[in-house]
Amino acid sequence: MNKSVSVESCMEVNVLKEIQFTVNGEKASVTCPPATPLLDVLRDELRLIGAKECCGKGECGSCTVLVNGESVCSCLMLAGQAEHAEILTVEGIGQVGNLDPLQQAFVDEGATQCGYCTPGIIVTARAFLDSIDHVPTDDEVMNALGGNLCRCTGYTKIIKAVQTAAERELAAGGTRG
Repeated sequence: MNKSVSVESCMEVNVLKEIQFTVNGEKASVTCPPATPLLDVLRDELRLIGAKECCGKGECGSCTVLVNGESVCSCLMLAGQAEHAEILTVEGIGQVGNLDPLQQAFVDEGATQCGYCTPGIIVTARAFLDSIDHVPTDDEVMNALGGNLCRCTGYTKIIKAVQTAAERELAAGGTRG
């Protein structure tokens, strides 16, 4: 999070401010109240609809994005707090026709059900895999994904998909794709 922007300076709801940041490697600028949830800016202003609103309380992880490399529940982060930040959404990780190895592993392992939580899990898992240099254990994956809830699965296939992605990336010399 950008430490130079206080929460108090973001709380004025009637004031519009131009907020600049980088999203998925591209410069972006929006004009909105700084107190607008980052999730709303991503979905409504930038049309990046991978992150989903589910609980609105930061408890489910469906809205997870990376801000300056850290997993963040975008429903809780204010747009003003993201000023000058580097934001990565699931759309920046990969797209149909150019899937990230992690996304491909989710497809191959049947790790998606309804798909509502999947973008947040992919973002969190991508950050996790980028931080390690081994095939993670079940417990390591469960711990890493602890803030992401899936109501459709028992997590077995999700855990396997993360491990499969790690195996593939290590076999390819630790590179993605």
